[in-house]
Amino acid sequence: MAAAERILVIGPAWVGDMVMAQSLFIMLHRQGATVDVVAPQWSVPLLARMPQVRRAVALPVGHGRFGLAERWRIGRRLRAEHYGQAIVLPRSFKAALIPFFAGIPCRTGFRGEMRYGLLNDVRTLDKTQLPRVIDRYVALGLPRDAALPPQDIPLPQLRIDAENRARLVQQLGLDLQRPAVAFMPGAEYGPAKRWPLQHYAALARELAASGRQVWIIGSAKELTDGAAIAAAAPEALNLCGRTRLEDAADLLSLASAAVSNDSGLMHVAAASGVPLVALYGSSSPFYTPPLAAQARVLYRALSCSPCFKRVCPLGDTPCLTDIEPQQVLAALHSLWEREPNA
Repeated sequence: MAAAERILVIGPAWVGDMVMAQSLFIMLHRQGATVDVVAPQWSVPLLARMPQVRRAVALPVGHGRFGLAERWRIGRRLRAEHYGQAIVLPRSFKAALIPFFAGIPCRTGFRGEMRYGLLNDVRTLDKTQLPRVIDRYVALGLPRDAALPPQDIPLPQLRIDAENRARLVQQLGLDLQRPAVAFMPGAEYGPAKRWPLQHYAALARELAASGRQVWIIGSAKELTDGAAIAAAAPEALNLCGRTRLEDAADLLSLASAAVSNDSGLMHVAAASGVPLVALYGSSSPFYTPPLAAQARVLYRALSCSPCFKRVCPLGDTPCLTDIEPQQVLAALHSLWEREPNA
């Protein structure tokens, strides 16, 4: 890659994947590249928290839609940017269309869905050599003949907006006198990734008894779940549906720790610098681990794990139900021992 080259990245469609993609953006920026990212509309505020991204190009096409005409219009408009390279992170056919329509000379991506012609720098994905999503993303930013797996991968780090954080504290009436633990009980992928709500509630009661408070963070989709936890643990504050995605990073930076399912918000928490306990059920911490130095993973690694199913085939999700609240509490204390002021 030539210094100061302009690179267009076609970003992923999931929150966690977009956060993990920041490692690629950081690496490219360090090499002197100007990085623009084509991404779903929802992710534009999140990309604004990544200083390595010059510009986010919103793709107004709903999840699962092909949107050929819109992709053609965006691609033709981007011809004027004269990008030297495009890096296509998703492995779908449609994801490779915009760089092709934009006439970008080098179009890089992994082999997938018959994209020959759309991509002209096609890489073969060796899942053994590149086991993690972050490894795969960063590898696409390296020369074809580079040694793999990538070395010294930078970790995602979202910019915290202190002014917005102060606004949120006032708007939500938050008490900063007691240390707070943030709960993220949602997981867009499905229930097989969600720790039971009764376990979250039991943990909230334990934390309240020790003088800590609990903030439940999530989208409007988690409003009912947050309410269920708060009903069983009245001192917990249900903030689900009251904040935007980018607000979550600012709130998490105020917390003494976070407890989360493997979800997009888990990756936001990791990139916000908060000590984190991550709970894994149907997914794998070896594939999408929390990318933070201060993180503890609880994963039972059953014979059926990871199944990557949205709903547990066994019906009772033992990979998560058997993780006890006391185990999570112990993991939190192990983090606080390293950070005594948390």
